[in-house]
Amino acid sequence: MSGLSQTTQRLIQKYQAWHQSLQPKTGTAVIHVDEVASVVASFYERIRGVVDWREEHLLRRGAIERILKRRLFLQTSAEETTEPFVLELIRGGHFPNNQIEEKKVEEVKKALNKYLFILNNIPPQAQDKMGVQLYNWLLNVAACEVEEILCPSQRETALVEYMAELMKERIELKGISLSEQEKEAQIYIAVQRALFKMDNPFITYSLLKRKYPDWSDLPQAQAKEVSADIYPIWSEINRKLKHPLGDKFYQICEQYDTSYLILGDILSQNPVEAAKKINNPESLEESVRESYKKRLNQLKSRIGRAALYSTISIFITKMVLAFAVEIQVDKWLATRYDWLVHEFSWQTMIFNILIPPLLMFLLVLTIKPPKKENLDRVIMEAVKIIYDRKQKDTYTIKLPRKKGIIMRAIIFLFYLITFVVSFGFIYWALYYQLNFSVLSIIIFLMFLSLISFAGVKIRERSKELQIIEEKGQFISFLADSFSLPFVRVGRWLSGKLAKYNVVLIILTALLDMPFQLFTEFIEHWRSFLKEKKEEIH
Repeated sequence: MSGLSQTTQRLIQKYQAWHQSLQPKTGTAVIHVDEVASVVASFYERIRGVVDWREEHLLRRGAIERILKRRLFLQTSAEETTEPFVLELIRGGHFPNNQIEEKKVEEVKKALNKYLFILNNIPPQAQDKMGVQLYNWLLNVAACEVEEILCPSQRETALVEYMAELMKERIELKGISLSEQEKEAQIYIAVQRALFKMDNPFITYSLLKRKYPDWSDLPQAQAKEVSADIYPIWSEINRKLKHPLGDKFYQICEQYDTSYLILGDILSQNPVEAAKKINNPESLEESVRESYKKRLNQLKSRIGRAALYSTISIFITKMVLAFAVEIQVDKWLATRYDWLVHEFSWQTMIFNILIPPLLMFLLVLTIKPPKKENLDRVIMEAVKIIYDRKQKDTYTIKLPRKKGIIMRAIIFLFYLITFVVSFGFIYWALYYQLNFSVLSIIIFLMFLSLISFAGVKIRERSKELQIIEEKGQFISFLADSFSLPFVRVGRWLSGKLAKYNVVLIILTALLDMPFQLFTEFIEHWRSFLKEKKEEIH
């Protein structure tokens, strides 16, 4: 067996540097927030996190985006905003107390000033084309940089670069004309999506850093150039994120990312000791088995939490709509258009509320763990990437076979039939068998679609460790055919709901700012009490 490849050796060195950076530094001033105020703020943020549920790795960044936009909306100066902004993030439990160095506040201030400078110097033509979309786009990227400043992603970046470098050697294009630069960009994007499920704002941030190596310390002259060219930059990044072959690159990276994740887990425990273990194939196999089992248990817990919190989020929104809109409208319509609306029934309402969560429970219940032979394949793939080998696997990407007009028409017709049959059957059952009103049916179908989409996403996440492809079955083929319309509608609705979630609007407008002022008052009041106690001798 050959020794460790040079690529693996470089990865180990980066992990060792990351591990060294975690060692506590003596004599360094750190940020402290009041513990009582932190408990109150953390409780509110947890409640908010349930209502505004995102995948776990995106929850913190979502909070950064929300708080940043609120504070910059009230104050347009980073000088006044930065310190309270960082304190609020730590107080809310998004970053650890007494661990972040005080100098990080200046780094965050510098980053925010850069984005505000870019926003303030954008040409009117770009403002007219993009408007609010541009403002949100840049502040979402700013949130990514703030998160990286307060919690550096040194380890994750090292693993992404490691996998991207190996995938660049292995992925081959057949019958496809694509520049080497574009191929590298698509591999880089696909690796981030596959390994750490990064979303578009973070990938945009990483692409900006690749395009501008000095992005974290951008000179003002270059910042002016970015402002002037912001629309072409935005268009170029969007084009890369929506590339027609993007899904093809992602599918390959997603299938083979497990061995990279396991290697990252092994190195994270103790990079120095791990380097010795993976040098030996036998100890490597043992380490892979242990890490695989641990990650599998973590995956099960994560899936359970995702199912619970996404269901609660949808359930709360459903309850608000039911009591604030649905019941009132149904009663009003029943008095005027009894032919359109059935008599209001609490039994029907309870059934309407409980069915979507029950569907989510059944979807999660049917998730199966990877087969035993999957672990053997993971071990084999780990050996292939870690050690230096002359013969390397290749993964081919080729364009799908073109369908004729007749075949495309048949497929579209079949999809239309499944759409009509799926929604039509549910409508018939609810209206004629369970006496639902038309409005209740529409809302029920909306939330059924949202649950279906969330359930499919969770099922896909459950395959994170799976390398062996599943064999298709006729029953799953039928289920996919008739559930696809709900999933597609749910995907569209989830994007709209993220923008116009009624519960979130109420929380933000009525509670967010007052609650923040309340927690700041608690912190200042406790500081005042402490000062007065110290005066007593």
